[in-house]
Amino acid sequence: MKSFRTLLIYTASIFAVSLAYYFYARNSLPPQREDETFLTEIGEGFGEVALWLLLFIYARTLLKLLFEKGSVADRIVPNMLYQPTQSLVQKLLVPLNRTHVYVGVATLAVTFLHILLVGFHFEILLFQVVMLLLVWQGLFGFFLRWKFSPRQLRQFSYLVHAQFLTGIMIGIFSYVGHQMLD
Repeated sequence: MKSFRTLLIYTASIFAVSLAYYFYARNSLPPQREDETFLTEIGEGFGEVALWLLLFIYARTLLKLLFEKGSVADRIVPNMLYQPTQSLVQKLLVPLNRTHVYVGVATLAVTFLHILLVGFHFEILLFQVVMLLLVWQGLFGFFLRWKFSPRQLRQFSYLVHAQFLTGIMIGIFSYVGHQMLD
């Protein structure tokens, strides 16, 4: 329960930092003019698909954190082999674990397609941070699956990639950043 409280404090802190930046940017940056074109409309559709894919990815992690036994580190480890008596959550986690890599790659592709079609907003700091975090997650996820990764790099990549905290930052920064554009 203590780790859940810590997670809530972390989430509230990230949200507070985001809101502080939001109000700072609203008062200091020039207003953003958004041109609606055919491509931006398509890009917004890709953004919605990317949102659902991100929710799918992090729902798996949340299920593991909430319902599996063991320490938090043990709960994040992708366990493909379960005992014959599986709980409903374990049965649900089997396909989620098997498709995680593919959904992750699709999420990155659709997200970057959304950004390409809607436009780059490098003037917004939160956009820059989200881009960095997405590349960070994708790069270390790649090192986990690449067969030529040295063992030490694979271990480090796992520790970095399996952070639920990164997903919280991506979600909150994306949400507040989108509010700045509306």
